[in-house]
Amino acid sequence: MNNKWMKIAAIFAIFVLAFSVAAAGCTGGQNGQDDEDNQDQPDNGTDEQDGQDGGQEAVMDNLKINSGGTGGVYFPLSSRLAKVLNDDAKTMKGASAVTSGASVANEKAIRNGDTQAAMIQNDIAAYGYQGKYMFEEPDEHIRGVAALYPETIQFVVRADSDINTIKDLDGKKVAIGAPGSGTAVAAEQVLKAANVWEDVTPVRQDFSKAAQSLRLGQVDLAILVGGLPTPAVSEVATQKPVRLMEIPDSTLNTLQESGYPYYVRVNAPADTYKGMEEKTKTIAVKAILVARDSVPDAAIKEMVSLLYKDENLKTLRAVHKKAENIALDTALNGMSIPLHPGAAQYYKEQGMSIPEEMQPPEG
Repeated sequence: MNNKWMKIAAIFAIFVLAFSVAAAGCTGGQNGQDDEDNQDQPDNGTDEQDGQDGGQEAVMDNLKINSGGTGGVYFPLSSRLAKVLNDDAKTMKGASAVTSGASVANEKAIRNGDTQAAMIQNDIAAYGYQGKYMFEEPDEHIRGVAALYPETIQFVVRADSDINTIKDLDGKKVAIGAPGSGTAVAAEQVLKAANVWEDVTPVRQDFSKAAQSLRLGQVDLAILVGGLPTPAVSEVATQKPVRLMEIPDSTLNTLQESGYPYYVRVNAPADTYKGMEEKTKTIAVKAILVARDSVPDAAIKEMVSLLYKDENLKTLRAVHKKAENIALDTALNGMSIPLHPGAAQYYKEQGMSIPEEMQPPEG
């Protein structure tokens, strides 16, 4: 009898112990899940609270802006823009400008996710977006931010050169830009339109090297695409005066008829470089600021708003006179690709009308 009651007591104790463990397991699992959520997403709750209380957006780290060579206009302006963002932006930090092979290389960097923003020629941006010419596939990620200033196609010769027209280039050495650059693309297009591409010896050099080669007489002509005046050319002109060659209407008409609508007529002032005595008819494309579609809308919206603040425009203009062309009312002139949603939102809030072809793609 005693053994029977002992067995019953033992079974009862086991049952009570099992029930206690199960209850503890349920409670412990619930608490463990809460702890795991807090560990996995410690910042989300804080960010949401900050957003509700102070309207602060999530900060984007290490925004990289691809520019061009140090002898051009892209690099100094991109560097100053990066400083503006680092000084004043709330939605990003650690912005930096990096040198690159310029437009074509910058489009590829945006395409591959190697950079978040870049300065680029509007024609190259369009070719990349559409997957034309030097780009085999359309770029689904490139988006427009702002149209900045005209980039002049410059056919630079020494002031004492006997080259006076494009037809005089037969048998000459011509620096056509760095491999993969927008300058190299434009040089080939213009020389082909003038029917002299097969008659010249192309030398592939960036702005700085091409200008120095011209000074030393190692090339007969240097082709540059950049804002006037281009620093590399100005530096050379102080030692060896230069002038710009005219690009005639016939060449411009051929370019436009051949599917290159982004070239427009411009005149280079007579005082552009030491050695020039009169204004020169040439052509230009437009420099634009672009970004990858993965950059948060809030970051791009703030970038555009800071770009067009009066005090920031003054600092950009102090870096290079070409920034005098940067203005809110021309921000869409020459934009050749759809806008980033953050940029579109800013322009709409300024009361600007956005053409259909510039509307951000849905989704």
